[in-house]
Amino acid sequence: MTKRSSFGRILLKLSGEALAGDQGFGINNNVIKEIAKGVGAAVETGVEIGIVIGGGNIFRGVAASANGMDRASSDYMGMLATCINALALQDALEKENVYTRVQSAIEMAEIAEPYIRRRAIRHLEKKRVVIFAAGTGNPYFTTDTAAALRAMEIDAEVIMKATRVDGVYDKDPLKHNDAVKFDELSYIDVLNRRLNVMDSTAISLCMDNKMPILCFNLKDPVNILRAVQGEKIGTLIQ
Repeated sequence: MTKRSSFGRILLKLSGEALAGDQGFGINNNVIKEIAKGVGAAVETGVEIGIVIGGGNIFRGVAASANGMDRASSDYMGMLATCINALALQDALEKENVYTRVQSAIEMAEIAEPYIRRRAIRHLEKKRVVIFAAGTGNPYFTTDTAAALRAMEIDAEVIMKATRVDGVYDKDPLKHNDAVKFDELSYIDVLNRRLNVMDSTAISLCMDNKMPILCFNLKDPVNILRAVQGEKIGTLIQ
């Protein structure tokens, strides 16, 4: 029997790069299937899950603007990339018999519902996984900020940020063997140390609204289940 969730409702933040796996770009079918299985196992614990997904595996707005493209235009292109990822994740989840809805901050009626807070909460109450696409719908804001915003709006208890490493380190553990992992951090520590967890706007929003952030490794999708069951994994920021 599956152990019950320690949370009633969570916001899971997935980077676009997570869907690419080791190939580095695009969508890796094997990786997205494993992520869908991990989310499906978590849903069975009774937790309600909203997901904000990035688009960096397809298009990075900031990188494009650094190369001379207009920032607003490049950000909108990045938002459209998140919609592609949202539809791919929806398909993978429904193959695992998980009921889903995609809500987009940019209206595109043929493929997704418009983002409406009350409708999103109703879907969650009906145990559907709601995938939030197109970030906040505004340029100059990252999907990290979108995750913080949606977490507040749906009354999530925690943001679970799935990353390529098993928590927050004082420097990049993929480049430095002497990197030190933190088990717990305060929001101020993250901002003062300039730790690359989420952008400063997202961290400040979480700090102002006392929204905890749990960072953990998605390379093993079982960690999603472990996280919702309250196991001590990753780094907790609160």
